[in-house]
Amino acid sequence: MKQRAVFIDRDGTISEEVGYVNHPSRYRVFPYAAEAIKLLNEAGWLAILVTNQAGVARGYFTEDLIEMVHGILRQELERGGARLDAIYYCPHHPSVGAPPFKFDCDCRKPKPGLIQRAARDFDLDLAQSWMVGDRYGDVELARNAGVRSAFVLSGYGRGEWEYQRATWQHEPDLIADDLLAAVREIIK
Repeated sequence: MKQRAVFIDRDGTISEEVGYVNHPSRYRVFPYAAEAIKLLNEAGWLAILVTNQAGVARGYFTEDLIEMVHGILRQELERGGARLDAIYYCPHHPSVGAPPFKFDCDCRKPKPGLIQRAARDFDLDLAQSWMVGDRYGDVELARNAGVRSAFVLSGYGRGEWEYQRATWQHEPDLIADDLLAAVREIIK
């Protein structure tokens, strides 16, 4: 039987948006993130992080730093009794940097490569799955991958919602204040 997943954006959704996290000391997990992920764990949904990390292509940091930051995230969630089932990230940029990171890939959001990879790895039912994020690109990613979209007003969300939504081609399926509020609605 295929599983359901909630795909979660990193910066601005599960953690504070600070621009490029170029040092572990700049990374701050939202205080409600562990509770949100724990609710997914307990309800039988997979919790999968999907994030663009083009700072690698831009030369701002290495993939080792991404691994350190994701280690911090996992520790913070574990303290709250929660766990991510997987983390997928895109280190590429289509026009900046040098190969192999300067690359027009299929995994840079809003392209669906990260979600498609997870769907293969976990035998997911994408029609029953969700993407939660604070950028319109996350709404487009959801549409491109065949999952439902939850747009959160944390991170860049409130500004994009108030000042840019008139230009959006598609509306999100759900709008919530933050990840915890979105998860509560999703698992109802």
